[in-house]
Amino acid sequence: MLSRIKYLVVSASACLTILLVTGSLPSKGADQSETLKHIGVFSDVVAHIKSEYVEEPDMKSVTLGALNGLLEAIDPFASYLNADQYQDYLKNKDLKRADVGLVLSKKPGWMGVVGTLPDSPAANAGLSTHDMIESIKGIATRDMPLAYASLLLQGANGTTVELSVVRARHPEPQTITLTRVNLTTPPVETKMLAGAVGYLEIGALTSDQVKQAADDIRQLQRDGAQKLVVDLRNCSVGTPEDGIAFANLFLSSGRITYLKGQKVPERDFDADPAKAITTLPLAVLVNHGTAEGAEIAAAALAGNKRAQLVGEPTYGDAALRRALTMDDGSAIILSVAKYYSPDGKAIQDTRVMPGTLVAGAEPQIEYDDNGEPITEPEPQQPQPKKLEDDPVVKKAVEILGAVAKA
Repeated sequence: MLSRIKYLVVSASACLTILLVTGSLPSKGADQSETLKHIGVFSDVVAHIKSEYVEEPDMKSVTLGALNGLLEAIDPFASYLNADQYQDYLKNKDLKRADVGLVLSKKPGWMGVVGTLPDSPAANAGLSTHDMIESIKGIATRDMPLAYASLLLQGANGTTVELSVVRARHPEPQTITLTRVNLTTPPVETKMLAGAVGYLEIGALTSDQVKQAADDIRQLQRDGAQKLVVDLRNCSVGTPEDGIAFANLFLSSGRITYLKGQKVPERDFDADPAKAITTLPLAVLVNHGTAEGAEIAAAALAGNKRAQLVGEPTYGDAALRRALTMDDGSAIILSVAKYYSPDGKAIQDTRVMPGTLVAGAEPQIEYDDNGEPITEPEPQQPQPKKLEDDPVVKKAVEILGAVAKA
């Protein structure tokens, strides 16, 4: 009986690995041989766990851990949902429930914070890109599907959810209780800086925010702005479509991005000259909390040499995701295509690198030649009250001044 169970587990795991990694068996040749070799190693490991581990393992947990590890290794935004979890996901994914404003991805072993919606409970609690979520409602996130974690964070307005958080440079977990609220998208903020520099801060990219940004840019120009600083730091909420629309406000020609996947035909997104509203010199501020739509916009503006990017490398999240269902009612949510910068780099793989690396006011970080932090960042602190004291803004204004004189 045990041998039969072992055979079924190994066979099922191997078949699922094939489906996840290749979609189907390769047709012939060396690729097929190499794939089967890796599947054989996987099957051997599972068999040894079943037969030789110090005690009888829970093979359901072993298989779940293997699935999550496999997905995490190739896609930090992927999820495996069992049949019950997937049904919950389908019921709730389109409901507008109260939330805490966290944007998450899987990091090695645990759930990582991509960013927070400005003025949300998560943001007000000081959660930032460098934090890890150890548990949600007492449930460890180690093997928790990403999509299911998002469901746990949602609920009725005014209810609470308890998180265990590991912050940067503070290994001891902290317990934080957040109250769910009906989230609202933060408005676009503008200000006129010295030297006729218009400043535009966007905390989230939605279609409404893109329209508001267009109106605000026109107003800044009427007020005498001769240069623009667009602040996309910690802008982690926003669809690729809205990022494309935002980039088009500044581009009258050129490729904004393109989408491509193994089974998704390449699709180009080019600038529409009728949608461009300004030709002013431009600097764009980014950091590790800049993700998805904001990353696509930043990559487009830098790739077309339309803007100077200043700040820190972005997070790396720009993909088309789909739910792929299994025969038992479970599903995987997987990136099936990636968005690319105009110069052909997959944003999710390489992030977006600023031409000028400057740490924000909160962490003092040194970078290597690849834009990787040499020193571990401190937890994020509030931005300076005066924009003029923000080192990233100051550097952007300095760069724009040099461009104007050239």
